[in-house]
Amino acid sequence: MNALVILGHPRPGSFNHAIAATVVETLHANGYDVVFHDLCAEGFEPLLPSGELPEDGAVDPVVRQQCAELVAADVFVVVHPNWWGQPPAIVKGWIDRVIRPGVAYRFREGDSGGGVPEGLLHTEIALVFNTSNTARERELHVFGDPLERLWRDCILEFCGVKRVHRRMFETIVTSTPAQRRGWLDEVRDTLNRFCPKNLL
Repeated sequence: MNALVILGHPRPGSFNHAIAATVVETLHANGYDVVFHDLCAEGFEPLLPSGELPEDGAVDPVVRQQCAELVAADVFVVVHPNWWGQPPAIVKGWIDRVIRPGVAYRFREGDSGGGVPEGLLHTEIALVFNTSNTARERELHVFGDPLERLWRDCILEFCGVKRVHRRMFETIVTSTPAQRRGWLDEVRDTLNRFCPKNLL
């Protein structure tokens, strides 16, 4: 079983890095073949060049490799902070370049692009772990939790992924070491629940 883990946070030592490390460690322990990309550390170029826009466009080799990794993934995990109700720009750029037509979805022949797409991903489960400095009640009642709509409705289900689990950890800026340890335990428990050893 293959797992693809994407991290988008610019500061080494962040809690996002701790989440991603826990994800990778748990998946390895459960017998998964894990591909991990720390987008900021790798210097991933988020800008989508015009030549990559068409489905048959010339795609950068780094992007082509990551497209292949996404297609092969039985489990997809993404870790990033909530910045202005959105992923950081480097994650959005990864979405633009890697979750591309012909790889993650396609429109049926004769469709001008306005219809319902056909999702191409065979990923069994997608897990999204986010961090925020906004209290949960405010996130839901004032902002409507835009990251939930983005990942579940606009991206993952659009591309054919039916099982999606997302968890937002808040409030990071005031969290204690004990809270963070508890959250990392929850990450392990989540991985063990959705990606257990007995499925291999």
